[in-house]
Amino acid sequence: MSYVPRLKESYKSEVAPKLKEEFGYSSIMAIPRLVKITINQGLGDAITDKKVLEKGLSELTTIAGQKAVPTYSKKDISTFKLRRGMPIGVRVTLRGNRMYEFIDRLTSVAMPRIRDFKGVSDKGFDGHGNFTFGVPEQIIFPEINLDDVNRLNGYNVTFVTTAKTDKECYALLKHLGFPFKNQS
Repeated sequence: MSYVPRLKESYKSEVAPKLKEEFGYSSIMAIPRLVKITINQGLGDAITDKKVLEKGLSELTTIAGQKAVPTYSKKDISTFKLRRGMPIGVRVTLRGNRMYEFIDRLTSVAMPRIRDFKGVSDKGFDGHGNFTFGVPEQIIFPEINLDDVNRLNGYNVTFVTTAKTDKECYALLKHLGFPFKNQS
């Protein structure tokens, strides 16, 4: 028997039937599900200091449990001394079991460690059933050693779903245990 993440099992046994009943789907294939989670971090200081990029890559790889890759600029911007092809950030895309493990660790371990946390704003929906929000600093993850942190960096986390509307995406994430501010 292979390992199945707790949240993936919960989705199949509890969340999917609730969503099917709530929205009246006729087929199980119409029920919204998570496709992938992308985590991005902009590192503008990587233009002048290559160690910032290396540190960002190692931290994001540690947090995600999967190797992060650098992102490169697409155009020249002279005011920022930026040239096309320069590394300016890091990103990682999680799918399958790693995706469910990450959202489980994010909601049950990392978010409660945010100071004065009252929930995530529900303003990050894009109109097509995807949700993006910002993580204020990397030290909320227990995998990060505080002694090794030189500066605090935030991340953008995007949940890509098969939901057609923001309402369906909101219901999916809420049933998965995502802590929104104004839960009803």
